[in-house]
Amino acid sequence: MPLVITRPPDPNDPDYQKLEQLINLAVHTAAFAAFNSGLWVWHGLKPSFFPQLPWLTGLWAVALAVHMVWVLAQRR
Repeated sequence: MPLVITRPPDPNDPDYQKLEQLINLAVHTAAFAAFNSGLWVWHGLKPSFFPQLPWLTGLWAVALAVHMVWVLAQRR
C-alpha cells in the first residue's frame, strides 16, 4: 500500500522522523549494494585491484547492520 500524505510534513513530527530514518536506511542499503557489487566485479576481473576489499565489505556490512538495528529500535 503506498504512503498517503494526510498532513503537511513537519520535521518535528515523530512519524515524519521514522519515515526519514527508513528512507535513510534504504539509501544506505542501496549504496552498499551498488558500490560493493561494482567493486567485487572489478576485484573478480583483476584480483590485485583492491586487496582490502574484503575488509571494506565486512566493515560496511557491520555498519549497515548497526544502522538497521538502530532504526528498528527507534520504531518501537
